Amino acid sequence: MIPVDAQTMREIAPRFSGEWAERQTRITAAVGEVLAPTLAAYAITTRLRIAHFLGQTCHEAAGFRTTEEFASGDAYEGRRDLGNTKPGDGRRYKGRGLIQLTGRANYRDTGKALNIDLENFPERAAQPALSLSIACEYWKSRRINAAADNDDLITVTRLINGGLNGLDDRRERTTRAKAAITRIEGLMLEGTTPRNARPVLRRGSKGEAVIQLQLALRKLGFMLSIDGDFGPGTEVAVAWFQRAQRLDIDGIVGPGTWVALDMAAKVTKAIKATKAQHASAGQRVQPR
Repeated sequence: MIPVDAQTMREIAPRFSGEWAERQTRITAAVGEVLAPTLAAYAITTRLRIAHFLGQTCHEAAGFRTTEEFASGDAYEGRRDLGNTKPGDGRRYKGRGLIQLTGRANYRDTGKALNIDLENFPERAAQPALSLSIACEYWKSRRINAAADNDDLITVTRLINGGLNGLDDRRERTTRAKAAITRIEGLMLEGTTPRNARPVLRRGSKGEAVIQLQLALRKLGFMLSIDGDFGPGTEVAVAWFQRAQRLDIDGIVGPGTWVALDMAAKVTKAIKATKAQHASAGQRVQPR
């Protein structure tokens, strides 16, 4: 299993600012926690399958910044082909999810597949983690893995969109996904992941991994208490480190930030060793 997570999603998505950036962070953080195991449950496990899935969902969810259609849903009112037979069904069953679930009938069928009552509680479909499962159910029902295996962007797009709307952006997001996954695979070859991968850490995390993080940051000059509690001080230190390393500044420690911490530690160690050698040489050679 390729350990994709919130950091992977952010590498694929466009950058936003303000409220949209906050929404994107919330969605990717929530989805990222369950991303790899959920994809594995639907056999979306190969480089191509994951890349096409993430590329397409990134486009469908407007750069992972929403799990609900921007439009009101009025356009679906009276659409019997979607099962919208009652007044208000258009708005009530508007598009939700990473791949937008639309219409009373689709909410009913997908809810049954997931054993969740989406027909009576349609707003649940916008919950980030559940929106991932909904997208996977859609992917499975259309048998999109086969097209992804062939790296067939056109067919994948038609199966999701019904046409080729947004094809250029879908292509760009899928290309970015391939690059992000290639980076992860490189780490796996180096033995960094997946079995000995360090967990994604964020505000509220506790335990030995947080202690190791705090120790690493202390060695880089950040004044932190070593208490194993990822509180606001640790979050600020992580954000400053990410800024210095030109990473996404989200205060979350994923694979990319862990690798950057390892590299920074190596550089710091090398600099200290060089300074020690110079100091030693200066002591041996005394000027007359």
